[in-house]
Amino acid sequence: MKKIYLLASLLLSSVLSFGQGLPGLGAGTTPNNKPILHGKNWVAITGKPLAATAGAAIFQQGGNAVDAACAMIAATSTMWDVLSWGGETQALIYHPKLKKVIAINALGYAPTGATVEFYKSQGMDYPPQFGPLAATTPGTPGGIMTMLAEYGTMSLAQVLKPSMDLAKGYPIEAQTANAIEAQKAKIKQWPYSKKVFLPHLGQEREAPEVGEIFVQEELYQTLSKLVEAEKAALKAGKSRKEAIYAAYDRFYKGDIAKEIVRGTREQGGLFTEADLANWKVKIEEPLHVNYKGIDVYKLQEWTQGPALLQSLNILENFDLKSMGYNSANYIHTVYQAMSLAFADRDFYYGDPAFVKSPMKGLLSKEYAKERAKLIGDVNDPKITAGDPYPFQGETNPYLDILNQNKEKMASADPGDFNTTIDENFLTAFQSGTTSVETADAEGWVVSVTPSGGWIPAVVAGNTGVGLSQRMQSFVLDPNLNPYNLPEPGKRPRVTLTPSLAMKDGKPYLAFAVQGGDSQDQNLLQLFLNMVEFGMDVQEATEAPNFNSYQMQSSFGDHEIRPGAITLRQDTPEWIRKELAQRGYFLEFWNKTSGPINAIWFDWKHGSFWGGSSDYGDDYGIAW
Repeated sequence: MKKIYLLASLLLSSVLSFGQGLPGLGAGTTPNNKPILHGKNWVAITGKPLAATAGAAIFQQGGNAVDAACAMIAATSTMWDVLSWGGETQALIYHPKLKKVIAINALGYAPTGATVEFYKSQGMDYPPQFGPLAATTPGTPGGIMTMLAEYGTMSLAQVLKPSMDLAKGYPIEAQTANAIEAQKAKIKQWPYSKKVFLPHLGQEREAPEVGEIFVQEELYQTLSKLVEAEKAALKAGKSRKEAIYAAYDRFYKGDIAKEIVRGTREQGGLFTEADLANWKVKIEEPLHVNYKGIDVYKLQEWTQGPALLQSLNILENFDLKSMGYNSANYIHTVYQAMSLAFADRDFYYGDPAFVKSPMKGLLSKEYAKERAKLIGDVNDPKITAGDPYPFQGETNPYLDILNQNKEKMASADPGDFNTTIDENFLTAFQSGTTSVETADAEGWVVSVTPSGGWIPAVVAGNTGVGLSQRMQSFVLDPNLNPYNLPEPGKRPRVTLTPSLAMKDGKPYLAFAVQGGDSQDQNLLQLFLNMVEFGMDVQEATEAPNFNSYQMQSSFGDHEIRPGAITLRQDTPEWIRKELAQRGYFLEFWNKTSGPINAIWFDWKHGSFWGGSSDYGDDYGIAW
């Protein structure tokens, strides 16, 4: 009996510690719900199986990882995989010839008239969650075409073919079909959305049925116009790149733009033709930090991505491995590090084209050491932003607001903090997004988190293009964040956050996840799962994560839930008890793994290992 009990204890220990495993058992022996995607030539992973197939088709035709990523973004946008064509695209691309990581900023900006004063005049405390006044200018079409023109090899016609086939009709999956039915009351407010989404108007179920062939004729016509513009430019002797940009101009300056503006303004939006014509995709330098010899790259502070970098800098001051995977001490330490980093995100991040955030100070190792000293033995619900300016030799221009916030929080009664996680809060906290990860044998690597225009979306006139809801990520009160107030032409600070990591000058890991404010929490834990606890990429994507809500939601009413935490249902009782004693308010889910998509690079064998968590519809294909 003792031997049986000892073996059971060892097995339980291996399940709880994942990649540490039993003695003598190698990587991949932990029973995963999905297999590792092993590939030699290429790998394509994204939010829907059909969209992964679109990427595979492009690879099979000889395209590179950028071509495939563009086709997958287009396919997921067409399938309304928590985004649409009027949303935003942001990417990190590893360029094997230049041996550098490149950042793509294809986030739309605030239209003419979108100011703090305007939204307050509408009786709003924040820009709205839905409707035409929630829309930034479309970014995804420009992002796809810029990435393809600059770093791809194929024509726009080739890359758009899978999405055009989908627009002509595809069997709609349950997630999207049921989301339409659930949101039909809002959809009926906008005539063009009603026409696209509700083919059975007046019946008990007005949305498409699961598996029904869902046709989007007007979107097909819009995509056809882009291909026509490219073909006309090629016929006129233009290069591949010039022809793609001719299609770009038709979308943002031609007849498509005119219809987007007309249809948006008809429904109460603010877009002007100049707003679309003046918007440009930005090719930028990413930010990065080094964690134990691994360089981790994120987009600039118009995203929340640097919060992951800050968290790594803080956690570098602790021996995480010795704490044990998902022990109470480990969970507490990572939670507190995230709370410190996200408090800085909430106050300092914004569009650097308007107000330059103190990123040098925020990402300095010295500042991280000072923040790490604030981590005690129990949860601190009163964490506020720090002052990174001295760490870059400057004076904080908003020191008065910062000090007022500290004083206000210091005098607050923790008993008055809201720690409940209701359905409405959770829906807003985790809104939107999908992810796209590709890599090829030539060395190209792409990590993307396209988003915006999720259901219920306002469709812009007769274009079939669903508009973004990203204006809601602005705040109207400078006390919350003086860097992130709406102005025409300004990009809101978003949650969208692709990731790339490099080791020894080579790609190490490409990873991304959907899920609003939870994204960099899940990605941080994936990275630590692999680096600190030796999990393989599939184990790491499926492993139980925890989610914190001790940060301002980037959506809705921008609420905060200090000390609230979501854990997986199988969290042991002794860990639950200790976390509760440390001041956490616990809730539990059956799955907490993502949905994360990732590619790990096996340089020893010259192959790719793809991982896709078992959380949602995400899927991958490798060859």
